[in-house]
Amino acid sequence: MRKADLLDRFLVRATVTDVEKITPRMRRIRLVGESLPGLEWTPGQHVRVRVGALTLRTYSIWDRDADWIDLCVLVDHPDPGPGADWARAAGAGEQVSFTRPEGRLVVRPDAPYHLFLGDETAAVPFGAMMRGVSSPLYGVVEAESPADHLPLALDNWIHREESNLLQALREMALPETPGVAYIAGEARTCQTLRRHLMTERGWPRSAVTVKPFWAPGRRGMD
Repeated sequence: MRKADLLDRFLVRATVTDVEKITPRMRRIRLVGESLPGLEWTPGQHVRVRVGALTLRTYSIWDRDADWIDLCVLVDHPDPGPGADWARAAGAGEQVSFTRPEGRLVVRPDAPYHLFLGDETAAVPFGAMMRGVSSPLYGVVEAESPADHLPLALDNWIHREESNLLQALREMALPETPGVAYIAGEARTCQTLRRHLMTERGWPRSAVTVKPFWAPGRRGMD
């Protein structure tokens, strides 16, 4: 059996029914399929979409209903890969295969409060995670410009020409005791933010979840 055929046996199948340009750099892609009603998903988790014979790309789920899931995909990259090319060309009627939802970037319900830190790529899982949170929310999301904003329960954005995530975190007034932090986006920035929380604010490692989504020059993270 060919590797591509073997891979197909483990993937969920769906059809693209709608594609929307929700920001100048991001597409919302809605998938509908017979297998979706029984698909388990925890907000913040991702799927891996088949964008070539043996190529998978990872995308967080933006929203979910009984019959559909929405992916939000950043398509404007300096060096676009097969995932960005797929999202840019996707249209209604296209057949799509993807893995079942997985991932540990999910809300910890026992947290006294939640701290979200990331860039545009993190805004997608953050939006899904924030919708179901009842504990206090803190955080900031970095973007290129106001045009890149997604609707989030915590509407606190900064822009690269004016500030950066580490500066914004240092200026943030947080409760004296640690909560739970979710840090996602560019790999080196994620590590810098975690180091600040642990060394300058005394947070334990167990209170910080880090999910690097991309790194300059790193293939397979688009």
